[in-house]
Amino acid sequence: MTAGSIRQPIIAVDGPAGAGKSTVARKLAERLGLLYMDTGAMYRGLAHKALRHGVDLRDESSLEDLLTHTVIDLYRGRDGQTEVLVDGENVTPYLRTPEVNASVSVVAGYPSVRVEMVRRLRKLAEHGGVVMDGRDIGTYVLPEADVKFFLTASLEARARRRQKDLARLGYQVAVDVLAQEIDHRDRLDSTRAVAPLARATDAVMIDTTNLEVDHVVDEMLSVFRRVVGE
Repeated sequence: MTAGSIRQPIIAVDGPAGAGKSTVARKLAERLGLLYMDTGAMYRGLAHKALRHGVDLRDESSLEDLLTHTVIDLYRGRDGQTEVLVDGENVTPYLRTPEVNASVSVVAGYPSVRVEMVRRLRKLAEHGGVVMDGRDIGTYVLPEADVKFFLTASLEARARRRQKDLARLGYQVAVDVLAQEIDHRDRLDSTRAVAPLARATDAVMIDTTNLEVDHVVDEMLSVFRRVVGE
């Protein structure tokens, strides 16, 4: 943070699907007393609404129009998890289904959708005091973030984490199937026209493949305190 700055710090956490961004970003925010913002949840909220209303995911203009008429709110639930309201309805339980998982990168890949989502995210973060995770936070959404991280992990580790997440929701999916889906999503996210998945040049990379969550958070706290001086 620059000298004389009056806003609270901003922390960006980027990385591919299954790298553990949401889990560690939430815990980091709790440890620092900052607001955690799960940006992927906003895109998932839109994808869920599109699927529910039968909107053609191949039609960018239809999705852009849907977003224009959609109110998406994020707030912190009692357990510290990010709750997502779409037009006033709590849709959090539906955002990690296989259908949404398979659709969110398509929805997030359209330039017009990203431009509007980024406008909303920047508005939410304008006063700082946030830990925001996603795929392009440090490079595009909040390039002025005070501290940036890029989390990664092996494809197998990420697929197994996703399998556990789905199992908790009652879905049983083979690891190899999930690995193929994640690999496909990585390619979509890394090659999209606007703000592709990429590591910011000033982001600290952490490989979470063999690390426990608390170890990753401790490492991030150490970097934060070194950079921000707290």
